[in-house]
Amino acid sequence: MATFDPHAQYKLEDARVLLRPLCVTDDEHLLSYALHEQDTWQYSSQAAFGADGLSEYITGAMAARVTGKEYPFIVYDKQTGEYAGSTRFYDIQPQNLSLQLGYTWYGKKFRGTGLNKHCKFLLLQFAFEELGMERVEFRADARNERSIAAMKSIGCTVEGIIRSNIPNREGGRRDSIILSILKSEWENGVKQRLKARL
Repeated sequence: MATFDPHAQYKLEDARVLLRPLCVTDDEHLLSYALHEQDTWQYSSQAAFGADGLSEYITGAMAARVTGKEYPFIVYDKQTGEYAGSTRFYDIQPQNLSLQLGYTWYGKKFRGTGLNKHCKFLLLQFAFEELGMERVEFRADARNERSIAAMKSIGCTVEGIIRSNIPNREGGRRDSIILSILKSEWENGVKQRLKARL
């Protein structure tokens, strides 16, 4: 059984980034993205458009944390001294030693800066080495080339496509790509390769 506690105040950090639990008052740190960078959620199943949309996004994430199904973080970039976005563990299954990592988004100025690799390293290290997970899964809209490339670059293995599995915001349905990293892969190369790229 994994050692996940939804009530714990998990903080993950290195020299570049701090990940701390998302809280209700964090809308003030993320509002500029919700107002001015709405293309951030182009491929997301949950968007945070405008002040009300961001409030609903955070409230939903907090409610899911209470149930133990999700654990959302806010991302603080130490290099710039600014809040950069958000990410979370979700579909947390302690009995199966499995979780998903996603709902990840960053403001435009933080994309391609290496921040995501630092976040993913800390989150994967925590999932495998502290929570005792055996599998970390990632999903994305199969059209989201940037996200898929980022996941492959940290060592994810593509498992396949789930066709027409959830509605998209355009009124149709999306295909989702599934990728994963296993604990054995983390221990036998993925961790060291990712660490070398930080």
